[in-house]
Amino acid sequence: MKRIVTIQDISCVGKCSLTVALPIISAMGVEAGVLPTAVLSTHTAIEGFTFHDLTREIPPISEHWQKLGFTFDAVYTGYLGSFEQLELCTEFIRTFRMSRDPLTGNEYPACVFVDPVMGDHGRLYSGFTTDFVREMGRFCALADVIVPNMTEASYLLGIDYLKDGEYDEAYVRDVLRRLCGLGVRNAVLTGVSFSPENVGFMGLNAESGEFFSYFTEKIPNVFHGTGDIFASTAVGALMNEFSLEDSLAAAADYTLECIRETLRDPVGCEYGVNFETAIPYLLRRIGKLNEMSGGKE
Repeated sequence: MKRIVTIQDISCVGKCSLTVALPIISAMGVEAGVLPTAVLSTHTAIEGFTFHDLTREIPPISEHWQKLGFTFDAVYTGYLGSFEQLELCTEFIRTFRMSRDPLTGNEYPACVFVDPVMGDHGRLYSGFTTDFVREMGRFCALADVIVPNMTEASYLLGIDYLKDGEYDEAYVRDVLRRLCGLGVRNAVLTGVSFSPENVGFMGLNAESGEFFSYFTEKIPNVFHGTGDIFASTAVGALMNEFSLEDSLAAAADYTLECIRETLRDPVGCEYGVNFETAIPYLLRRIGKLNEMSGGKE
């Protein structure tokens, strides 16, 4: 069984961050270790949330894992809330960059998947500054895959934010080239839309120079936590030995199905989406990909 570690906060109620990543990745047959950066009573869009910082717990947890000889097939980072956490995660990735086959003892590089969570809709989230964005750009250079949205990409590159309808494919390709210029192996821009009916992603492999993209139905409602669902699903699919493009496509399809499940629910969810009831769809989707790629059943 593959083992990953995901580094982000726990919003105890709110369907985001670790409360999304852990069940989705586990359901996909991958062991999900967690390194929590903070504990919140709810996500930050819910008024009156409590917050407990866990930054000081990161070094001793890392040291304990080193003593036990743990390795990880992937390191997946989400919301990181401070300069210190960026520094500690940089050191963590350098320490656990190599994984090891438990049967042969052979070493191989772990996949580093970074979701540079900093903002949306043209604005940074509360508490983030341009100095933090600059450090996040340096952090992204450690990654095999980054998945910023248009807001985050614009801040990372120091360019003006353009809304849907204000950019074309040539512009997105240029943004991706510049993101790869940060040092990442694969840059993937999420939330890309060239028409009112569709939304998806475009990516660029820095080594091959090849672009790739995938689009699904665009539902105009705004839902919290869908970015975490997308990133977590992509990591789980990668650990099932699917290509990056297939992994991201499965993540886009599953995210859309989560939204549809929420819209079908007469009660619905006011702070997230019903990813739980969509898990059977995800398993069927992954099973189909396994069949197509000749992987495990």
